[in-house]
Amino acid sequence: MLDDRAKLLLKALVERYIAEGQPVGSRTLSRASGLDLSPATIRNVMSDLEELGLIASPHTSAGRIPTARGYRLFVDTMLTAQREQLATPRLAADQPQKVISNAAQLLSNLSQFVGVVMTPRRSSVFRHIEFLRLSQQRYLVIIVSPDGDVQNRVVFTAADYTQTQLIEAANFLNANYAGMAIEHVRERLKTEVDQLRGEIGALMQTAVQASSEAMSEQDEVVISGERNLLAVSDFASDMSHLRRAFELFEQKTQLMRLLEVSSQAAGVRIYIGGESQFVPFEELSIVSAPYEVDGQVVGTLGVIGPTRMPYDRMIQIVDITSRLVSNALSHKQ
Repeated sequence: MLDDRAKLLLKALVERYIAEGQPVGSRTLSRASGLDLSPATIRNVMSDLEELGLIASPHTSAGRIPTARGYRLFVDTMLTAQREQLATPRLAADQPQKVISNAAQLLSNLSQFVGVVMTPRRSSVFRHIEFLRLSQQRYLVIIVSPDGDVQNRVVFTAADYTQTQLIEAANFLNANYAGMAIEHVRERLKTEVDQLRGEIGALMQTAVQASSEAMSEQDEVVISGERNLLAVSDFASDMSHLRRAFELFEQKTQLMRLLEVSSQAAGVRIYIGGESQFVPFEELSIVSAPYEVDGQVVGTLGVIGPTRMPYDRMIQIVDITSRLVSNALSHKQ
């Protein structure tokens, strides 16, 4: 356990390094901490912190910098942020996708780093389904959700169907399964298809499978402000770090998995310098929080930036933005 003096010095060192991006020396630390300690005493404490793996001496510099472990201790036990009044615009709720896009830009503008938002997971419940013949053995499946959202999917079938058969299949699904989740419809059709006319049953199974795939593919990540990392000295000095970051943004898959995991926990989550297996980069940290629609968590948003970021401010930005998004999506007409 660290004593109060060591905690204060570590806190001062982290804050000074975040502000300036340069190794912090004993004399600078003495002034920054406000403690009446001799440089020799401070050096002794720094040596203890270095042995604990909380700070490190880069190259031959006389100063120290915080390690990922040091940042983690700072965030977990010493971060006492005063809530700022952020001048945040209201997020118009006329279109959910517009809210998500605006939120990503808002996160990026306020943080000056990268804003990421996982789009809401929509309900797999359908209100209405239709079939449209495009050409021989090729059909468009139109699925309408309870809130009016429309999903389209093209399916190919072994048999060819008449318009009368398509209407018959759609009427059957709408009459017997409307209001149910697509996954449940699929399971019920497996057991009930023998009671249906063979060809129509096959069409409905194909359509429901396609509908389920359309629902599962809708989770995406909206990213804004990637170019902000060009201005971060930590990345500008080593372009390989920047290339790795941009590869992550291009793939998006790892980010989506991380945000999915983050949505399972309440409040703000922080992943520092490679702590997450999904974003295993020592140079990047992520501050994230889930957002809700009418009390139900439907997605996650956050800020990605260098490990040397002002965590107190990032926590506030992410927390406030998640509340704005939740309010905007919950009060849409």
